[in-house]
Amino acid sequence: MVRVTLTIVPTDWNDADAVRLRRAQRDELDTRYGADTEPGVKPSADDVAVFLVARDGSGVAVGCGALRMLEPGVAEVKRMFVEKSARGSGVSTAILRALEAEAVERGIGTLQLETGPAQPDAVRFYTREGYVPIPRFGHYLHSEGSLCFGRDLATARP
Repeated sequence: MVRVTLTIVPTDWNDADAVRLRRAQRDELDTRYGADTEPGVKPSADDVAVFLVARDGSGVAVGCGALRMLEPGVAEVKRMFVEKSARGSGVSTAILRALEAEAVERGIGTLQLETGPAQPDAVRFYTREGYVPIPRFGHYLHSEGSLCFGRDLATARP
């Protein structure tokens, strides 16, 4: 695995790179699922507590991720995405660690997320990073295609 030098910083939801990365993620998911099948309310600038963008050593935005509050002490990981050219280089792990650090700083002890069966790479990634299957929650309660995971941030790394 080739590692890249990264800078991961909070970025405005409407920043041009943030919009481009979210669009690329949406396009990839639409291709995997055949349409925009995201259940529930899509995240927005109004409900995202933090949006992070990862930039490589040249300053190019190569990945992103967000936290959306669900209830006190619990947030949802949203919009995790890494450009294909940067995959396998540790970017996704770095973004997830940065989101976890942001969560801890904000007093959030539990992270939850939703993915789906057309994303086996995401399932493997989150499982490897210590996230465990949980019952469907929130907007995903009645979404038969939703696979939900969670992690107590106080637990040790796998």
